[in-house]
Amino acid sequence: MDVRIDAERLWQRHVEMARLGGTPKGGVCRLALTDEDIKAHLLLEKWARKRGFSVALDDIGNMFIRRDGTDPDAAPVASGSHTDTQPTGGRFDGIYGVLAAFEALEAIDDAGIRTRRPLEAIVWNNEEGSRFHPGCMGSAVHAGVSTLEEMLAKTDRAGVTMGEAVKGLKAAMPDAGYRPLQSPLAAFVEAHIEQGPLLENTGNTIGIVTGMQGNRRFEVEVVGEEGHSGTTPLAGRKDAFKAAIRMARALEDHFHDPEDVLRFTIGRFDVHPGALTVVPGRVVFSIDFRHPDMEVVKRLGDGVAGVCAAHAGPCEVEVRETSGSPSVEFSGPVPEAIEASVGRRGYAAIQIYSGAGHDSRHMVHLCPSGMVFVPCEKGISHNEAENADPKDLAAGAQVIADVMLDLAERL
Repeated sequence: MDVRIDAERLWQRHVEMARLGGTPKGGVCRLALTDEDIKAHLLLEKWARKRGFSVALDDIGNMFIRRDGTDPDAAPVASGSHTDTQPTGGRFDGIYGVLAAFEALEAIDDAGIRTRRPLEAIVWNNEEGSRFHPGCMGSAVHAGVSTLEEMLAKTDRAGVTMGEAVKGLKAAMPDAGYRPLQSPLAAFVEAHIEQGPLLENTGNTIGIVTGMQGNRRFEVEVVGEEGHSGTTPLAGRKDAFKAAIRMARALEDHFHDPEDVLRFTIGRFDVHPGALTVVPGRVVFSIDFRHPDMEVVKRLGDGVAGVCAAHAGPCEVEVRETSGSPSVEFSGPVPEAIEASVGRRGYAAIQIYSGAGHDSRHMVHLCPSGMVFVPCEKGISHNEAENADPKDLAAGAQVIADVMLDLAERL
């Protein structure tokens, strides 16, 4: 059995999706379960219904598009990713994995092949974590890694709860069926742009992902005392901003890695009250760090509170760990099927260890899992300048179709 994906159809799906939340600089701002993200779900539902595929939602708002197999009781082989983006995101991060999965279902349908196992394209909810924290929330809840009640109670900056946002999605999709959490999957494979330069720099088309590094995230709150900027003596100030800056500098040293394996980022830094003539009385900033070795992740993460306390000066500081994930390794039938497809199609490929986090890290708790990377221009991602070659996108989607077809019959 051979299936050929439609490269032009796949590209046009990307063009159409990029209009939903499109930015003047050519990127996409489509935060989880905003109106634009719900429109993306509705567009996918429209395409699915036209094909005769069924659509279902689970309790955390993940979306499942299903092409039935000949054995209705068999667990499905699935692929997918996410539709949400960063506030200044690109046109391919996440949505490529969804559209590659959907294209695989369409191509197999076009070929008239009846698989024993059902095939599914999945949209995992709130992967980016840019509206509701933590990220990869939908896949974590579905896999049983996080609790539904805790995640539904999470709020965005406007005070909207995740539960309210999920209700909005369900209200917009009244004909969607219901999928229980932790429903069995036979296998899961996710396509994604690399978000790094290795594939492009080495001239390879496919990255066979071998694993994903662990991470820990923290929120640091520094509390000082507000004062008049023109009259409060410097010696008597409790300037939360200056204390936070000292902490940030010390954390840079704490996380220094001469081998450049560790990734340390302060991505959010909020100063209160944010007035021109007021000494800052409160600062909140985030810490995101990642490393493949969980001993390193534990040791350095456990040291964050001490570093911050040592540089608080006259201010008070509280460090809260907001999330964390262990490193994972991909092995077994999914990477094997990816290798087989790459060999058969003649694609140039290398093995890659993922620095970024993806929903596949949680799927390993449910079923054999793996990932396929394709190049992105200059390795740029989480940026409106993010770009990818249609030929590379098509190659990755072809591998997804091959893998799904293979595993649907073999497992």
